Amino acid sequence: MNISNILIAAGVLGGLGLIFGLVLGIASKVFEVHKDERLAKIMEVLPCANCGGCGFAGCGSFAQAVIDGKAPVSSCSVGGAACAEKVSDIMGVESSFVRKTARVKCVATCNESPARYNYSGTTSCKAANRLGGGPKSCSYGCMGFGSCVSVCEFDAMHIVDGIAVVDMESCTACGKCVEACPKGLIEIVPENNKYFVACNSKDKGSDMKNTCSVGCIACKLCVKACEYDAIEVKDNLAVIDTVKCTSCGACFEKCPRKIIKEF
Repeated sequence: MNISNILIAAGVLGGLGLIFGLVLGIASKVFEVHKDERLAKIMEVLPCANCGGCGFAGCGSFAQAVIDGKAPVSSCSVGGAACAEKVSDIMGVESSFVRKTARVKCVATCNESPARYNYSGTTSCKAANRLGGGPKSCSYGCMGFGSCVSVCEFDAMHIVDGIAVVDMESCTACGKCVEACPKGLIEIVPENNKYFVACNSKDKGSDMKNTCSVGCIACKLCVKACEYDAIEVKDNLAVIDTVKCTSCGACFEKCPRKIIKEF
């Protein structure tokens, strides 16, 4: 091969390289995925607990959802008001954070709802619940085996006198305890809702008296006392409408079983 052929070959290869380089450069611009700078800023202020309490798989998914307009800036319960304020500043919107906590719809200790049989199986709420709702006389109440405690990452759930109790100062409303309870005994509610019906039983009043000494008996005295139509009896159980409730305390004062609790 003479020198001229070598130069021609080199020129062709160089030309092809230049063309391919230009094509790749154009393609990189056309197909470039634009990263919103706000994503990194939001990630910096999130607690990165990845608890799922916001309804998303993790903090990264939540941050992207906020940018996409699919999640409120105040959805991070772990980060609280301070985090919501920082995220709202990044997004240029106002924060409307309302702190929430978990509450347990049962206050019946082992004395108030004694065992009807001796349970010696797996210390799991789901396992015990398969045996007629557990060993306690009230089949709707807390069994006290602590499945909610085992999933709480913030040391906000404890078993006291055979029932689950929430430490509201530590609670972040992540919702894992809600998922862990097979009876649906735990609810996430706004902290500013002062009154809460701490019972889950659907038994009639006469039957309730035989299974629990403190449970709701559906007497409807609370309903009659409320001036705001914020409480009603459904399936033999008093239920408070947290939207209508003004926290006047009338239901709390009238409840003969003191099952409506003040927080």
